[in-house]
Amino acid sequence: MAEQKPSSSGFKPYIASDVNIPEFTFKAIILGAIFGIIFGAASVYLGLKVGLTVSASIPIAVLAISIFKKIGKSTILENNMVQTIGSAGESIAAGVVFTLPALLFLPGGRDYFQYFQIFVLALAGGILGILFMIPLRRSLIVKEHGVLPYPEGTACADVLVAGEKGGNLAKKVYYGLGIAFLYKLFMSIFGLWKDVPAYVFGKYSALPNGTINGEITPELLGVGYIIGPKISGIMVAGGVLSWIVLIPLITLLGNNLSAVFPPGKVLISQMSASDIWSNYIRYIGAGAVTFGGVITLIKTLPTIVSAFKDSFKDLKESRANKSSSNDNKERTSKDMPLIFVLGGSLVLIIFMSLIPTIPTNLLSSIMVVVFGFFFVTVSSRIVGIIGSSSNPISGMTIATLMATSLIFVGIGWTGNFYEPLALVVGSIVCIAAANAGATSQDLKTGYIVGATPIKQQIGLMIGVLASVIAIGFTLLLLEKAVGIGPITPNHPDPLPAPQATLMATVIKGLLSRNLPWALVIIGMGISLVMELSGVSSLAFAVGAYLPLSSTTPIFIGGLVKWFVDKRKKSKEAESDIGPGALFSSGLIAGGSITGILIAVLVGWTVAKDSAGNPISFIDQLQKSILGIFTGGSSAASIADAFGNWGDLIALILFALLAFILYKNAMSKDEALK
Repeated sequence: MAEQKPSSSGFKPYIASDVNIPEFTFKAIILGAIFGIIFGAASVYLGLKVGLTVSASIPIAVLAISIFKKIGKSTILENNMVQTIGSAGESIAAGVVFTLPALLFLPGGRDYFQYFQIFVLALAGGILGILFMIPLRRSLIVKEHGVLPYPEGTACADVLVAGEKGGNLAKKVYYGLGIAFLYKLFMSIFGLWKDVPAYVFGKYSALPNGTINGEITPELLGVGYIIGPKISGIMVAGGVLSWIVLIPLITLLGNNLSAVFPPGKVLISQMSASDIWSNYIRYIGAGAVTFGGVITLIKTLPTIVSAFKDSFKDLKESRANKSSSNDNKERTSKDMPLIFVLGGSLVLIIFMSLIPTIPTNLLSSIMVVVFGFFFVTVSSRIVGIIGSSSNPISGMTIATLMATSLIFVGIGWTGNFYEPLALVVGSIVCIAAANAGATSQDLKTGYIVGATPIKQQIGLMIGVLASVIAIGFTLLLLEKAVGIGPITPNHPDPLPAPQATLMATVIKGLLSRNLPWALVIIGMGISLVMELSGVSSLAFAVGAYLPLSSTTPIFIGGLVKWFVDKRKKSKEAESDIGPGALFSSGLIAGGSITGILIAVLVGWTVAKDSAGNPISFIDQLQKSILGIFTGGSSAASIADAFGNWGDLIALILFALLAFILYKNAMSKDEALK
């Protein structure tokens, strides 16, 4: 790894400050913007599906090195610029999908769930995250080099340095991309095998309405491998509680009820497992996730207070002891001038408060500045200690929404009208904090390899602009084609958007007070039990809220990681740039991008049936393929034609995919040759 000194004094970057090589070049900007769009769109899909995203810096750095080797030479600083610009897409997408889909669940919120509003909010949050973090760079990245490790940033620097020295970094990523695409092509587009093998127990069996299923996609397998066996195991345990314990228990008791049990609209005896989840379990899960997020925030409160105090103190000292001009500084010490930081932030906030089509006003704009700067400071420092993957963004957002809602209640702003206004404050802060964490990692990478900070900061803004163009389009496409949130007749298999649903629940509970609080409090109690048992309540709660079909393949990926670690018995098995992690990054990117392609094909109507219902391209294609092999069948696809054998065939093929992941993870690591 790049050597970490006890302090910044005496540290020498890979490219010395007095050396000038190509860095902020046209080809680096274009390739970075392309990656920002691709990984931003992929992260939207992944975040809506499972409520989390995966850092894109390392796979982008790997791909940049390999692409530039094919099309011509590049410098390490150009490769760094590509990953700096490209990685903005993932962090912006995370902030967007964690909050803005909540507009769909708030009264009147759908009016604001439009491309222009999504674009402006994402752009504002992304730019503010960068601007607020710039004054902190010297204190966090330079002064505390060796104290704050910034794990993803340091690992990405290792990748870039390794690329300079040779070695085949990209092969595993490309393998993962290709295999994920082919797997989903045959499974979800051609319909050759089931994508969700399942078994549901009967309503009057020993385990009434108990459900065991799994969405056997490559992206979820890759996520499980990257987050590891511990977190994936806790997540699937939450799913087991909901789908194999609570749903059967509610069914068992409800079968003997002769009255409707609120908030349900029909008798429990008439409900399926998914109906029980929609009417009861999702509120229990929302309460569990809310409590888990708050507990996570409370546990990191000492670090948060220390981070803010230290960063503010260092900021005052650095501003008092240095010239305001970049002219006399070394290349590696040049930041964007503070006047641009302050002026840009002010202009952005004024612009936001004046746009009539966005629910903001002067008070909410002030809240964005106050909460935004606080949590950007917190996020920028925390990721230096625990990494971006463990950054409690959802907890910070919940805290922002609770504080905003309580202020609204205090001044009499209650009811449906003010709910979108509270969400806008939380969404901008969430996006800013998420992007500030990623920005910190990028600037750490740049510090190690010898990049020019001001060029990185401009590159980050370009990355934000490029990615938000695609993020809004992707979000609206997925909402129209497959649906977001609750199951509807038009969208029988929607993306659950667990984080956004949670944010809507928090706002409605505080401003409108129209929640089934008994169920929410039960969920909070479950999280409390987990905390008292020494288990991460947030991971467990997210698993309890998500469909078991999402957490099961994640758990399988975690199991593969556990087997690999046991077999290798070495530190390398945990490396962010090991062959298994790189292959998994390819699975995630390939599976997510193919998922977006599938959404496009689902939304493409090519015909209508006899009743006038639309027939999508995928439905028509799968029926045509079925006709080729069977000469005519009433089934919708080959997967359905297998009947009960379809589940077994699907599980065998997913096991084969898991074995391929295992073999790639066990192969010799060529990344650091």
